[in-house]
Amino acid sequence: MVRVITLLTDFGIRDPYVAQMKGVILSINPDTIIVDITHDIRPHDINEAAFILLSAYNKFPVGTIHVVVVDPGVGTRRKAIVIETKRYLFVGPDNGVLSLAADHDGITNVYEIKNEVFMRANVSYTFHGRDIFAPVAAYLSLGIDPKYVGPKLNPQRISRLAPVSAKKLGNMFLAHVLYIDHFGNVITNVRKDQIPQGITSVVIKHRGKQIKLPLKRTYGEVEKGEFVAVVGSFDYLEIAVNQGNAAKSLGMSVGDSLTIYFA
Repeated sequence: MVRVITLLTDFGIRDPYVAQMKGVILSINPDTIIVDITHDIRPHDINEAAFILLSAYNKFPVGTIHVVVVDPGVGTRRKAIVIETKRYLFVGPDNGVLSLAADHDGITNVYEIKNEVFMRANVSYTFHGRDIFAPVAAYLSLGIDPKYVGPKLNPQRISRLAPVSAKKLGNMFLAHVLYIDHFGNVITNVRKDQIPQGITSVVIKHRGKQIKLPLKRTYGEVEKGEFVAVVGSFDYLEIAVNQGNAAKSLGMSVGDSLTIYFA
């Protein structure tokens, strides 16, 4: 059985951590396909990791096993879990990082990883990614039923992050910056379906300053260096600069509060 395993971590690529996880997986199932979603999550940023997982998980074949290791509580009393959804399996810490994607797909079962048969012989207190999550994912890729990893948990009792959607208040949205991509595009938490029809411009208030942007289909519909608002590939409202860096230009960071009006 050939299964896809994805890896999403905050490990970066300088250290051997990602390679060690891949080595463990391939030692158990050399036929699995391993795909890196990203290893550039900001250290310990559970919210960023959860958003990236939510954006990527359902682009993979049904049956894919998604492993997420953004785990500032590694070695503490937080649980290690496998979440079974309608179409996928999610493996990682019970700190909320899996919750947005798993809830989006529809959780069917949750299991706490307790069965040492599916772990490495000597489990490090500081590297559960290598010693617990990677081998569990590898055994799942061989067709092991998730129920064998450990006791069943109540899906309502797992850790969850708050929903990412902006809050509508009258004719404005109380929003925040969800993510800033490699190009400096600022992804807000205003969803595509929250934007009224016929809108041609967007007013953004940030730290006492206000900017009005045209709402266009794509970046190139304004001149180079000009600001623009678009609904990007994440299906959220983005603030961008054509061939520039909106985040740097506006001094915006992940988590910043925004007030957004449509005109």
